[in-house]
Parts: sequence; structure tokens; C-alpha cells
Amino acid sequence: MVTKTEETELNRLESQVDNGGGGAWDYLCLVRKLKVRRSDKVLKHGLSILNDPKKRSNLGPEEWTLYEQVAVAAMDCQCIDVAKDCIEVLLKRFPESKRVEAYLTLLELPARRDTVLVGILNNLECLLNERSKLNMYHVNAYRTDFLGRLKGMLLESKGSWAEAEKAYTSLLEENPFDQVVHKRRVAMAKAQGNMSGAIEWLNKYLEIFMADHDAWRELAEIYVSLQMYKQAAFCYEELILSQPTVPQYHLAYADVLYTLAGLENLQTAKKYYASTIDLTGGKNTRALFGICLCTSAIGQLTKGRNKEEKESPELHSLAAKALEKIYKQKAPTKLPLLTSALKGLKI
Repeated sequence: MVTKTEETELNRLESQVDNGGGGAWDYLCLVRKLKVRRSDKVLKHGLSILNDPKKRSNLGPEEWTLYEQVAVAAMDCQCIDVAKDCIEVLLKRFPESKRVEAYLTLLELPARRDTVLVGILNNLECLLNERSKLNMYHVNAYRTDFLGRLKGMLLESKGSWAEAEKAYTSLLEENPFDQVVHKRRVAMAKAQGNMSGAIEWLNKYLEIFMADHDAWRELAEIYVSLQMYKQAAFCYEELILSQPTVPQYHLAYADVLYTLAGLENLQTAKKYYASTIDLTGGKNTRALFGICLCTSAIGQLTKGRNKEEKESPELHSLAAKALEKIYKQKAPTKLPLLTSALKGLKI
């Protein structure tokens, strides 16, 4: 999960590069480090370096890393011609490959029929053979597993879903603990609109990698999109147990419980909206609204009951005052709308 500080730095660098302030290489390195998907930016700024002989020569051995990064970004953007150009350069630098035919047989493709695929396999295979000339980063980055992953990604980009699935299945038979391949299967199911398949693959993945917070969050978001709120609630409970100080999980869990409704769910949602406010120093507007909405809904459900069963309006009052203060500071023109909305809530 990318931290707020990392995201701020990434956005700062992106804005700087977009406005001609330099730092394209630093930006591309940070994109790789954080593993974020900015393919259009990587393609644009990567090519700006690769097309400048002086900048390119200054990269040293990292030049080949950039060619690979741009090639993958080009495939993601469906710029196959650009990917081919990158691969052709890599082929000139690394012209030999002893195991390409084996990979082509696995793919059931005629030799040299698919220039991009052959190029990628040739490039990465030769980089493995050249490991004595590369630093440890390259040795790790271009290990044999990565050949199969890129092969599957290329098949995905062409819409050859069945062939990509065969490639990923083969990789998992050799290494059942390859997290990247598991996640590619999830991404492939989502790309085809097969959300039930994505859920199935994610659940299988989480049986092995239970501590992957990003996977739990992805599964929760899919459940919410399908209105499977009870299942989403379970995912957010797992996230809160493993990362109790992340306010986004408290807030998302509260939203799900509020949507499920029912007195018990609303009371629990109110507690998690309160914990979100506590974790954010009282600055989360959504959580403040959540307190007001929960209090109103609970009041309607407990109408006519004993005073002991009713909710105290104190927390609602504090949340309403905090909202009014925020709106006065940041959106004074919308303060009348806020006041009207809060008055419309029956407590």
C-alpha cells in the first residue's frame, strides 16, 4: 500500500516532469519502486529519455531496465509498435537465446510469428545469461519466472485469455507461491468482467497469503461493487485486525455496516465512524457525517423505547459543530446547505 507521503512525492515529481522541470528518471524509478500503474506517463517520459542519446547513455546498465519498463507500459497502452521498437533495440544488445524455442513451443506459436513475444523472451533470456555483467538488481529482476509472467501479460494485452491462463497455470504448477502470477489471474478475470472469477482467485490467493492487505482491500471493494456487504464487512474486519491504525479501513467498515442497516449494525458503524475521527484528529468530514446519519437512523429505530435504550445526542451535537467549523473555513458558501441538511435529520 502506497503511503500518503509516497503518493505526495510521486505526484510532486509527476507534476514537475509534466511541467518541464526535469526529474523524469527519478519519477520512473519511483513508479517502479512503488509498483503503481502510470503506464501513460511511463511511456511518455520513458521515451523522452530513450530518444535522447545523451540521457540514455548516462543510465549505464539501467538503460535495459528502462527499455523493459517502457515496453511493458506500451503493451498496457496498446502501443504495440512502440513495444516492438524497444524490443528490437534489446535484441541487438542481446542477440542470443538458447531456450526461446522451448517457450514458443509452450505457447503453441510458430517461431518468429510474434515479434514482440520473441523479442521479450530473447531479451530477458540473454539478460539472464549475461548476469555476470549485471548487478544483483538485474539478476533478480530478470529471473526465469519473469519470462513466463511477461509472456502471460503479452497474451493478456492481445486478448488471448485462454492462452494466458495456460501460461499462468503452468507457472503456478512450478511455483505455487508466485504472488505476481496469482494476482495476474485476478486482474485477467476483472478485465473480462468476470467478477465471480476474480473473487474465486482472490480467495484462493488469500488462503496462501493471508497477510496481504492489498488483496483483502481489493476483495472488499469487489464485494461492495456487487452489493455483497456482509462479505465485504468480513474483509474489512480482517484489515482492521491486522492494521488497526489505518483510518481508511475503519471508515470503509463503518460505511458497509451503515449500508447493511439494522440497530446493531448502525450502533457498531457509529463506533467505527468515531474511531475514524479519533485516528484522523477530527478532520474526516465523511466520518463526521456518518456520526450524524447513524444517530438519526438509530433514533428512528428506538423511537418509543425506554430512555436507557436510546442514543445520547451528545456525540451528534459535537459532530455537527465540527462540520459547521470545517465548512466555515473551507466552504463558507455551502454552509447554509449543511445547516439545512443537519436540521432535516431527526434525532
